[in-house]
Amino acid sequence: MRLLALLAALVLPLSVATPAAATPAVWKWRTVHSADGLAGAWGKVAISQFGHVVYGNLEDTRGKGCAWAVLRAQDAGNGRWKTFGFYNCTPGVGTFRRDYGSVLQIRVQVCRGTSKRPTGDCSKPKTILTQGG
Repeated sequence: MRLLALLAALVLPLSVATPAAATPAVWKWRTVHSADGLAGAWGKVAISQFGHVVYGNLEDTRGKGCAWAVLRAQDAGNGRWKTFGFYNCTPGVGTFRRDYGSVLQIRVQVCRGTSKRPTGDCSKPKTILTQGG
């Protein structure tokens, strides 16, 4: 009986001691404003199972026109740049998300525009992720 209790005491800590899930790396990026100051975007970049994910908030402070967040990412495989745009045409904060595979860098630019495309008043591009050298 004592032997069973001793074995159970030895086995129990081994079965309970499972490694905790590691929290993924996350990089936050601060607010980038359009050139006229009427639009802003901020968010974070996280490592995902297949690459990186950009989570963002896009604020439009005026009802006339739209706020745009333009993301540009450089593919690690072929070096080509891909561009994706997100817009918010209602005053307040909207959210966006973009999944990427393996990238060398990601940049964001905030602009004003219409619901069809950005038309001007753009910020300078801001690098929000850089990989390697």
